[in-house]
Amino acid sequence: MDFTLNDDQQAFAASARAFADKAMAPNAAHWDEQAIFPREVLRQAGELGFMGMYTPEAAGGLGMGRLDASLIVEELARGCTATAAYITIHNMAISMIGKYCSPGVIEQWCHDLVAGNTLASYCLTEPGAGSDAASLRTSAVREGDDYVINGSKVFISGAGDTDVLVVMLRTGGPGPKGVSALLVPADAEGISYGKKEDKMGWNAQPTRMVTFDNVRVPVGNRLGEEGQGFAIAMEGLDGGRINIATCSVGTAQQALEEATAYVQERRQFDTAIVDFQATQFRLADMLTELVAARQMVRLAASKLDQGDAQASTYCAMAKRFATDAGFNICNDALQLFGGYGYIKEYPMERHVRDTRVHQILEGTNEIMRVIVSRRMLMEGALEVIK
Repeated sequence: MDFTLNDDQQAFAASARAFADKAMAPNAAHWDEQAIFPREVLRQAGELGFMGMYTPEAAGGLGMGRLDASLIVEELARGCTATAAYITIHNMAISMIGKYCSPGVIEQWCHDLVAGNTLASYCLTEPGAGSDAASLRTSAVREGDDYVINGSKVFISGAGDTDVLVVMLRTGGPGPKGVSALLVPADAEGISYGKKEDKMGWNAQPTRMVTFDNVRVPVGNRLGEEGQGFAIAMEGLDGGRINIATCSVGTAQQALEEATAYVQERRQFDTAIVDFQATQFRLADMLTELVAARQMVRLAASKLDQGDAQASTYCAMAKRFATDAGFNICNDALQLFGGYGYIKEYPMERHVRDTRVHQILEGTNEIMRVIVSRRMLMEGALEVIK
């Protein structure tokens, strides 16, 4: 198996790294401290194609595979974890629009979304339906040529600052077959937004509750067929797990590089910290875990691109391993910085805070274990997943 990146992939990564170094990294601490959602930088990312990476070309996107997109996301996460993560959420939402909406809706929305002129939020999680997406209750009742939406969503990234919502709703009976997806303008009458959540990390993107009170949306805004929403959501979650795992890998790479530089400069007992064997062993373990996580993510992304029947299992394994490893690497990097790692003048505490939520998002890591264990206990499964 050849893990070498081709020329195009290296160019994608180099372009993203240059953008992250110039537009994101110098501002990341300020965005975090002031809770600034950097819309102008997101628009600049759109100019480079980063806001429509795997949106179909027919809808104005780049039509990339998930492996190629993950190379870009990893580099962006090195500049600002929270902003890179929002970019992936936006990408997920508009790729659904570009793939499943009618030509008229695509024409109306996708150009500006791909360009980063307008922004999207993805609305799945509810107060009583987090990892159990099939139990969502927010309803959309058909009335003539409209759906009337009532209910609420929570922990919605970008909510209140974005322009369009892709919402998973119950249009039928209980269970997954009763779920549909709708595109809802973020300023539609009857929508209200809760307070901006005061979070541990990810402060460069707002998170709010969204409440729908008799919100009318044309039937033509539906993604796919009625009852197809759960399948669309699950398809999005596989890619979302790759995205969030990639953000962990990128942030961990940055933390490891910063820690490696620091321990070579810092001296204790007339000796550079890096000369202590304990430090060398820790760095070696961090790098080993990082490379393993990166390869798992890229393997899962390639399985997704190939349409492999086991892709969901690989995505779950990669998400579980990479987000745990990424957080641990950032935490170990903070330890190597000693007291300075705990001070906001240095980026280590932000890396730790921003990667912690990755173990919860896109299905908690406990749910990832459920997905993997259920699959491996099926007859003959271990012969397939290897």
